Amino acid sequence: MTGGEVAGILVAVFWAILVSFLAVVLVRLAQTLKATTRLVADVTDQAVPLLADASRTVRAAQTQLDRVDAIASDVQEVTSNASALSTTVASTFGGPLVKVAAFGYGVRQAMGRRGAPPADAARPAPRRTVVAGRTLPTARFRKKKG
Repeated sequence: MTGGEVAGILVAVFWAILVSFLAVVLVRLAQTLKATTRLVADVTDQAVPLLADASRTVRAAQTQLDRVDAIASDVQEVTSNASALSTTVASTFGGPLVKVAAFGYGVRQAMGRRGAPPADAARPAPRRTVVAGRTLPTARFRKKKG
């Protein structure tokens, strides 16, 4: 066998190995494409019902938001009516009630002073301290031992 024949056999073997390798790669690529096609089909089958459910959920949420909007507008109307009513009541009864309360306070003060000794009596009125709306009793002093 000559060198050309050996080289021809080596090239033929190399081409056979290369073709075999490419055939294996093409078979694996075909399997991958089939698996991908199956996966896309499964995702499509599952995505369509999910999108339908999402669409129904969004429609239901929109209905609830419309109801909440109607309730909020009703509450706003009731609030404005209550405000108008309280203003009317305050303007109608407020002045006379304040006058009646002041009159009653004056009568109580006059009745309370009727039996009390005059303010310029021998004993001065004790000093009281007022803190945050409460009257505290006068301080008691102790005599120091000396």
